[in-house]
Amino acid sequence: MTRLGDLERAVMDVLWDSVPATSDGVTVREVADALPGRELAYTTVMTVLDRLAGKGMVQREREGRAWRYRAAASREAYIAQLMLDALDLGGSRDAALVRFARSVTGTEAEVLRAALAADASGLPAAAGELTDRVEAPTDRVVRPPVADEAVDR
Repeated sequence: MTRLGDLERAVMDVLWDSVPATSDGVTVREVADALPGRELAYTTVMTVLDRLAGKGMVQREREGRAWRYRAAASREAYIAQLMLDALDLGGSRDAALVRFARSVTGTEAEVLRAALAADASGLPAAAGELTDRVEAPTDRVVRPPVADEAVDR
């Protein structure tokens, strides 16, 4: 999956924050107007949305002479794919997962346990039920790094 540039991320944030999945989407003008603190030309926003469509990040549908855009997947799905891609960068996936698991807060670990338990039981877990319990990142406990030899077996 392609990482997003700053402007692409800002545009995707507008789509993720303002357009429900059931919506018909938003126009280029609506996206441009919703970009906080940026005064971008209409054509710039249109180009960014066109490139995002080419990358498969947004879906678009013609409405008269204009296009309506919406995110092709949720923010959570995008972030999960970035995490999976990072695991594929090389080395041991297991070692990276262990380091990640040791770096999360207790509450985040509970969310992961609940998700894994729900998956193992075959019952769908509502994302909101799990993510509502995650505390702010300021609660993060930094643990000392584990020696590579201990993790990379």
